Amino acid sequence: QVQLVESGGGSVQAGGSLRLSCVYTQRRACMGWFRQYPGRDYEGVAMISTGGRTYYSDSMPGRATISHDNATKTLYLQIDNLKPEDAAMYYCAANPVTCSFALGHWSWGQGTQVTVSS
Repeated sequence: QVQLVESGGGSVQAGGSLRLSCVYTQRRACMGWFRQYPGRDYEGVAMISTGGRTYYSDSMPGRATISHDNATKTLYLQIDNLKPEDAAMYYCAANPVTCSFALGHWSWGQGTQVTVSS
């Protein structure tokens, strides 16, 4: 069972940036970042395959960059020009099957909270 531990969330002003980190125990076919608003389902943000191909949803066009460091088993999400509507819990996730924003097969971390003030 893969374990995922996120960090890097916090409170920032609109227009600011954050870099979220996720340390994982085992690399899976696809690693990704999702976010969740209270009372709502997970929303895909970005994914990266073992081959390094990246995928982005329409949730943060041009403002999110996913990357990973195999040596340290760390997944990153750089978020620039944060907006108040980006305030959510952000989750690192691993999928052993494929890169897809559909919610099947994903394992989740505990999340890191992002708060954005206007």
